Amino acid sequence: MKRKLLSSILALGMVASLLAGCGQQDTGAAPAADAAPAAEEAAPAADAEAPAAEATGDMPGSGKTVALCMPTQSSERWINDCKNMKEQLEALGYTVIDQFAEDDVQAQVSQIENMVSQQVDCLVIAAVDSGALTTVEESAKNAGIPIIAYDRLLMDTDAVSYYATFDNKGVGTVIGQTIEEKAGLKDLQAKGESKTIEFFMGSPDDNNALMLYNGLMEVLKPYLDDGTLVCKTGRTSFEDTCILRWSQETAQQWCENYLAANYADEDLDICATAFDGFAYGCKAALENAGYTKDNWPIISGQDAELMACKDILDGTQTFSIYKDTRLLASKCVTMVNAVCNGTEPEINDTEQYDNGKLVVPSYLCTPVAVDKDNMKELIVDGGYYEASQLGL
Repeated sequence: MKRKLLSSILALGMVASLLAGCGQQDTGAAPAADAAPAAEEAAPAADAEAPAAEATGDMPGSGKTVALCMPTQSSERWINDCKNMKEQLEALGYTVIDQFAEDDVQAQVSQIENMVSQQVDCLVIAAVDSGALTTVEESAKNAGIPIIAYDRLLMDTDAVSYYATFDNKGVGTVIGQTIEEKAGLKDLQAKGESKTIEFFMGSPDDNNALMLYNGLMEVLKPYLDDGTLVCKTGRTSFEDTCILRWSQETAQQWCENYLAANYADEDLDICATAFDGFAYGCKAALENAGYTKDNWPIISGQDAELMACKDILDGTQTFSIYKDTRLLASKCVTMVNAVCNGTEPEINDTEQYDNGKLVVPSYLCTPVAVDKDNMKELIVDGGYYEASQLGL
């Protein structure tokens, strides 16, 4: 008993230090198979510590089961998120069931139905389609099973208790601001000069994608309006730029078509993409079109995947949005622990995330841009990837 008490006290101290960082402003500046490294290779080098049990000698998750419903294994971030949450929950004594729907909506519905029939104590759902789960969510509510939305807001349901995510509009804002800086748009504006740009935005069935787009356009629209940025395809609306299921193959096809039809006599200067998978697709299209380091465009991304970080270091991707999912996983675990034990988790947003039925209490973690200059400080020194994984 003394050993259990001491272990719980030490773990509590470790996690308190970790969770304090989530949400603070950092001071640093469907993908193809080759974009989804195996879980062991791609996983961040150091996982966050799990929230600890209170010093009572008992594990808060003992006898309780949590189900993790994830969208796909084709993006390494979902593999890592699931791994981090599972480890932390098991450390608290929970039994964990995890399943990936591989971007199949009906598969995810069936998986959740099965979990409800097993009478799990909590559902954590990162949805394939944020608005397609209302019936099964209602079944979970009727069965008394609380639901936590994980990084994708569950729409049109009052069955969701909390939402753990990054500041999605903030992600778009950071992408826009970093493009503004890297392209020197303020200087170009002052000189009456311009650069070309094309947009590759997220899936229309993911509420986060629209929020990201809105944040991005708040920064870049003034430059489009005054001609500092020129989009030769004219595709600048969310409806014209959103890519279903975040498909890397679609992004590559679009970029190939744009280059052939609109940029035969003029270079494309900026690929504003909302996801590292889109960046890989654009990279392939540009290489196929004969672009070299002499005319290589600015390419944005999101998630700081291992491959993206390597591309940033070799110059074929300009930056990505680093979202330390170890911290996000820890926040979600605290929410699960709260709903399973009748307590209130920490939240920091009660206004932004209206899902059509209610404003979902949320905790937002802060995104930050990572490029060549701050890669070591943020990614390596922060323990997300090891230097050897990046070839450093």
